[in-house]
Amino acid sequence: MANSAYGSGINLDAMVVPVQAATVFAAQENSLYLPGLLIPSVEVPAGSASAQVAVMGSVTADSISAEAAPGVDFETLLPSDTKKTIALDLLAARTVLRDLGGIDTNDMGRIMGNAIASKVDALVSAQLGALTAQEATTNLLDEMYEAIGTIRAAGETGPLNCVVSAAAYQGFMTVIGSSAFAGGDTQNAAMRSGFIGMIAGTPCYVSSHLNDTNTGLTNTKFAVFSGDALRMAMQGGVNVEVERRAAAVGNDIVASAAFGVDVIDATRGVVVQDAA
Repeated sequence: MANSAYGSGINLDAMVVPVQAATVFAAQENSLYLPGLLIPSVEVPAGSASAQVAVMGSVTADSISAEAAPGVDFETLLPSDTKKTIALDLLAARTVLRDLGGIDTNDMGRIMGNAIASKVDALVSAQLGALTAQEATTNLLDEMYEAIGTIRAAGETGPLNCVVSAAAYQGFMTVIGSSAFAGGDTQNAAMRSGFIGMIAGTPCYVSSHLNDTNTGLTNTKFAVFSGDALRMAMQGGVNVEVERRAAAVGNDIVASAAFGVDVIDATRGVVVQDAA
């Protein structure tokens, strides 16, 4: 076959040791979004390759202060509706392990699974780049307050989340470490653990995948959004399969996921960049 880059004790000697400890590589982090806590996920049943998300318009309630004509109902209202179709893509990572050296297929399976998680976070970050854009002009925390205000002004009243780019993490920590936050719980927690924590009622996370390459923006700083700004769609979960491949004298290891993500309402989120 054309692809003959099989792994074995010959070319993966770092994994052939008396006791192989599980390893998480710096370039492959567990997914921030797959658990569905930041962005809700729609389960796509077998037999379908897409999810349909309804976007309902708001209506204005009437104030009834006097009786209308006898037997006449007050006016009925029907919200407008549109739909967003999220198509599934098949994400997959594959390698072949030969028997030579007895490399643990479970360790390689984790690496392939982490590759899928990394791809999911990259795809979500690309959609975060399509939220309402805001130009960074002051310090990052002031920009965050402004982003939250923009979302609230658009009518979003639900919980928000913030994902900070790795490049902007230092800027956030520098401001939190300043005298403006001296002695506060936010500063104490951030300085102890390095976790940004909760700012203005908004949980903050750091992701290496929120970068210019994925978002398509210049100097991506962070994104603030509600759960209704985006939707993910999945068919099943992340699968890791090991199959015997006699022709390779080893095992095929394949990780896969049927996944899609799209922006549902860009006004419910803001992405901040510094294009200057």
